[in-house]
Amino acid sequence: MKCPFYQQFTVKRTNLSYLRNQNRYARDHRLDSDVEPRTSLQIICRLQIHAEKGLVFRIQMEVEAATSERTLLSLLFQLPTEYPHCVPKISVSSKQLSRKQCQHIKQSLLEKASALEPDPMVHELLLWLQQNFTELTLNDQSLVEVQEEGGEEETWIALFLIDHMRSKTKYIKAIEKWSSDLGLTGRLFLGKLILVLLQGTRRSIKEYIHLQRTVKVDVDSSGKRCKEKMMRILCETQVSDLKRISSFEIKEFLSLEELQREFEQVGLMKLYQEFVATLP
Repeated sequence: MKCPFYQQFTVKRTNLSYLRNQNRYARDHRLDSDVEPRTSLQIICRLQIHAEKGLVFRIQMEVEAATSERTLLSLLFQLPTEYPHCVPKISVSSKQLSRKQCQHIKQSLLEKASALEPDPMVHELLLWLQQNFTELTLNDQSLVEVQEEGGEEETWIALFLIDHMRSKTKYIKAIEKWSSDLGLTGRLFLGKLILVLLQGTRRSIKEYIHLQRTVKVDVDSSGKRCKEKMMRILCETQVSDLKRISSFEIKEFLSLEELQREFEQVGLMKLYQEFVATLP
């Protein structure tokens, strides 16, 4: 299997077996992207290979703010085995920035990654970061509110309508896996309607939506694997006084009255009335 990262920098093409046998490649390397001098990325990259985590790149890069002051950033990109069909896990740190600024940069990178096509994207994210660094750090008042380390982000809730499931067993397993991996709780309702109810952080919900839309999770009428193109987002909003859903469960229902009771049990009767009861 070819290393997906080689496509993102102008470096010698290689593969995983080569990397395992050549320790020198896992040492620090200085890489220069093939872009204009003003926006050239000069970075130091350390590669690690994990059997379960996939490829992990620790990157140090300098970015220039509007004041011409250069800031040294340390970024970690973890590329899971599903990459690039799922966004990489990202962490950001810098001695020259506050924790709030680092968290804001991380969140912005994840949102940008979720909006990209499922292709190798790390190099594009680094370029985007350099081009938008000033805007991301110029005004502290515009930064997202992130609680101190060890706290929790604000809770979001999302409700999706899925048109159909031809490969039902595989589809359900995929939804369960994504929810578990992303730390999301909620319900998968199966009956006359197919609804996915999720509760968790905004970042996790955004990443779930990216997976749902980009991974070939079902099959078409000819039995060929296909992506979910008919999912509708009925609701995606931040909530403050919502009852916590403790786990992700699959619930089958025979009537809309049963479905209504399920929503009532998790304290989401208003959500049902506003978004589900009005469905044709």
